[in-house]
Amino acid sequence: MFVVICLVALSGNIASAQETLTLQQALNFALEHKVEAQKAKLDVENAQYLIDETRGSALPQVSGSGTLTYNPMLQKIALPDLTGTGKTMVISMGQKWQSNTTLSVNQQIFNQAIFTGLKAAKSTREFYRINATLTDEQLIEKVAAAYYQVFQLQQQLYTIQTNLDNTVKTQKVISGLVDAGLAKKIDLDRTVVAVNNLEAGKQQMVNSLQLSENALKFAIGMEMDKDIVLPNENFEVNAAILMDEPNVENRSEIRLLNKQSELLDLNRKAKIAAYYPTLSFSGNLGYLGMGPYMPIFNKSEQVNWSGFSGLNLNLSIPIFNGGSTRARINQSEVEIKKLKADIEDTRLALALANDNARSQIKNSLLTLDTNKRNISLAKDVLENIKNNYQNGLANLTELLDAEKAYADAQNNYTTSLLNYRVAEIQLLKANGNLKSLINN
Repeated sequence: MFVVICLVALSGNIASAQETLTLQQALNFALEHKVEAQKAKLDVENAQYLIDETRGSALPQVSGSGTLTYNPMLQKIALPDLTGTGKTMVISMGQKWQSNTTLSVNQQIFNQAIFTGLKAAKSTREFYRINATLTDEQLIEKVAAAYYQVFQLQQQLYTIQTNLDNTVKTQKVISGLVDAGLAKKIDLDRTVVAVNNLEAGKQQMVNSLQLSENALKFAIGMEMDKDIVLPNENFEVNAAILMDEPNVENRSEIRLLNKQSELLDLNRKAKIAAYYPTLSFSGNLGYLGMGPYMPIFNKSEQVNWSGFSGLNLNLSIPIFNGGSTRARINQSEVEIKKLKADIEDTRLALALANDNARSQIKNSLLTLDTNKRNISLAKDVLENIKNNYQNGLANLTELLDAEKAYADAQNNYTTSLLNYRVAEIQLLKANGNLKSLINN
């Protein structure tokens, strides 16, 4: 009794260790844990800091400075003879010690480059937001494809196991007939070979399934030591998806390129800003101490202290720089033209992907219908041959061939279902509706 309780508890722990993973759960897990999605979110956060940095350059810039100087050897100058004695007077300049403390303020009044940079920083934030959306969509596409790959192998493994169970039953029946002298041993040997082949195929499928599960866990950012199991889902085939009209301009790829074009245009305007004059205000306030002793912390009357200040209005007018500014503007215009070519090429590629996905959907729907009818026919044929074999009207070869044909029909249906789901992903991507997989 104790052993039974332990086995039940152990089986319960094993079952609980496995994590049932639906497609929606896999997608949500990937969007939260996969490094690509995390980095895209951090880029959006960092874009706000770029805006703050650019805005800060337009605000008052305040700085403080201080110096302490010791002059071991004072410079001397010679003065002309003003007394008529014929002697040149040589005197020392300055003091042994000198300290200087200054507070400076600078404020940009007009600087076209800063204003353009602020607009570019805001557009950069939008760029990274669109890029984060595109990253999520690419991640959804990759995870969904990996998920359906595991689903296909899981279904094929189930088909192999069912075929193996049926063949083992046939082997037991023939073994009993051989023992009773009602069947040939060669028939038993043939069933043993069939069972061994199915066992080998099953092991290969188990290995492939394990590799695909590991690929899925990597795709969603899950630890490899976690056991996952996919639920037995009946994926619905939705032919109405062909009615959805694609909107290329709403695709994240086009929106991202358009935002990049906007940034390149702002970059061109920033270079044009070099032609504009700049106007700024600056001011300083300081305190100067000089004497034969260190001025700091020294109250000697021989240390002299004096304050100073200045207010400045600074105007800079560019006149000629050898054509460097014009060259930089031309370079930025070339980059804009190259990006326009990329946008047109991307539009063509997206239109091609949409047409291919629609064609694949149509072909997959026809193949699914054919394979579904084949499963029904193969099942009927297998049942008839089983009855005929039991009544001596069919041989073993016909029975084994019928079992293989039924298994092939099931695998073909599973493969065509996977092809449909992959084509559906591509069509959802073409229509800009990939995120609908999370909400289904």
